[in-house]
Amino acid sequence: MANIPFKKDVTFEYGVADQISPLIRRVIAPNPSSFTLHGTGTYIIGKGQVGVIDPGPDDLAHIQAILDSVEGETVSHIVITHTHRDHSPGAALLKAETDAQIWGCGPHGHGRVKRDNSGASSDEGADTEYMPDVLANDGAVLDTKQWSLQAVYTPGHTSNHTCFHLREENALFSGDHVMGWSTSIVSPPDGDMHRYMQSLKKLLLRSDDYYWPTHGPRIEQPKAFVTELIKHREEREEQIAQCLRQQIGAIPDMVKAMYQDVPEHLHSAAARSVLSHLVHMVATDRAFCDGEPGPDTVYRAA
Repeated sequence: MANIPFKKDVTFEYGVADQISPLIRRVIAPNPSSFTLHGTGTYIIGKGQVGVIDPGPDDLAHIQAILDSVEGETVSHIVITHTHRDHSPGAALLKAETDAQIWGCGPHGHGRVKRDNSGASSDEGADTEYMPDVLANDGAVLDTKQWSLQAVYTPGHTSNHTCFHLREENALFSGDHVMGWSTSIVSPPDGDMHRYMQSLKKLLLRSDDYYWPTHGPRIEQPKAFVTELIKHREEREEQIAQCLRQQIGAIPDMVKAMYQDVPEHLHSAAARSVLSHLVHMVATDRAFCDGEPGPDTVYRAA
């Protein structure tokens, strides 16, 4: 059984930038929820010339807190991991105040792969207005005199999700791909479980000392953490296969069987992940259905 060492405790005050490493400050946005924990953790990289990673939601007070934290400094770059509304809308607001270059993931849907899930869902929660000035493709490097970031493309949570490696501290800003407090939601049509699993395995080939996720505390021993995440996802697919063998073929019924210890208000999000797993399992002939896999489809065992 997977044993993911989740932690939720973060010492912080809203609107205040904490120096959390020699080159990194963090300001947490006041948007706590069941999906964001305490809120969006916006990272400020460097001193003098700084970069801002994930300026967060459309929240003028949070943008002002970022600006207050870098008073007397120059924001040269705004870096975006992906286009969910708790991450990227603040980019346009911050750019309007600083004229910084937006360097990051592609627009929403960039890199999306069409699978047999056309009826799966909408892109609820997506920031469709985001557009980078410069697209940070996999391996692209942003170099400044003090610090450098390298893009690590990690599709799955969204099709455009990108992590960023801070070379000077050998740390990875993992966005929502790997979070310290919870598993990530992988919701079709933009979320893709097959690619998410590939992206997790991609991280196992790296040697980062630790991760800074956008939600939750720093992740220590990241390889061990990611190994447990992969194990957890594989166990979920075995649970689904078990449901199918018991002729439980509808997603709501699977969720009731699989997520008995999860509050009901989170069951809709769990259903999105189950759907993503089933799309993956149908594509790899480990589950079957008539027509295209979707939220209302009835599935059967391989």
